[in-house]
Amino acid sequence: MNNILVVNVNWLGDAVFSLPVFSALRMEYPNAHIACLCVPRVAEVLRYSPDVNEVLVMDEQGRHFWPWQKAMLIWQLRSKRFDIALVLHRSVSRAMIVWLAGIKERVGFCKWPLLMTRSVPNKPQGAHRMDHYLTVIESLGICPSERLYRLNAPRESLPVGGEYVVFNTGGNWDLKQWPKKFWVGLAEVMKQHCVRVVFTGSGKDHAAAEEIMETSGVDADNLCGSTTLGQSLAVYARSIAVISADSGPLHLANSVGARVIGLFGPTRSEITGPRGTGKIRILFHDIGCNRTPCYHLGCVDNQCMKGISVHDVFEAYKELIR
Repeated sequence: MNNILVVNVNWLGDAVFSLPVFSALRMEYPNAHIACLCVPRVAEVLRYSPDVNEVLVMDEQGRHFWPWQKAMLIWQLRSKRFDIALVLHRSVSRAMIVWLAGIKERVGFCKWPLLMTRSVPNKPQGAHRMDHYLTVIESLGICPSERLYRLNAPRESLPVGGEYVVFNTGGNWDLKQWPKKFWVGLAEVMKQHCVRVVFTGSGKDHAAAEEIMETSGVDADNLCGSTTLGQSLAVYARSIAVISADSGPLHLANSVGARVIGLFGPTRSEITGPRGTGKIRILFHDIGCNRTPCYHLGCVDNQCMKGISVHDVFEAYKELIR
């Protein structure tokens, strides 16, 4: 195979979990042209993969919203004459697009298996997401030499200098977030030990970071919403450690070799834990109801995250940096 298309998933963390698919393909086909079709929110991540030659954006909420715009995308894919499409997303619309693009070999997940020339069954419940995506290439007899994800850390000028620890306080849903008062307590401990703190995250995390800084009195840098992805990767790569709940930035940090502490409550590290190239420590408080992933978004107690103490995190930090 000389011309390969990978149809990727929609979320940041899952896109990072898909990276070993590209590295395994590159090992198997070192001279192949490997392209990725993905949504805008993850496109930039794939551009930092050393194994992806081309990123094609499918913007269903924007320039590919109308049927004739989708037809233009299909025509673009058809013109590239891909040998095979590897579909990591179960979406029928994705499968339909690669079918209409005339890609003769179509392998992967799909709710309508007949759209695939080789339909791949889902991994059993409880499998890590990275292993789930790797089953697509394993169905072709390709054995990954390693099960780690990595991104290139750009050599960009940093918006911060010196030594620092990164706090990533956000998450794509509230239940996964460590309570704000705990971040305040951890910031106070870091201040006592003269450890500088840098906050990262999206623009919606900026106000929470400001509140934590004001309440704790820590002298920190709040980069939430003010950095490019490349700058964020550089900040993570040059940090002492990154402390984060289960979120995209946790995996981005680990992908560039950063030491990470993952705070897990309603989700399980066996399924969505970091699998990058940096050292990892996972903190998890078993309260019974989170022995399988919990999606009870209306939970008002959130004891699974409250069970992770400031002391627990700081001890994990000391162990991690030894």
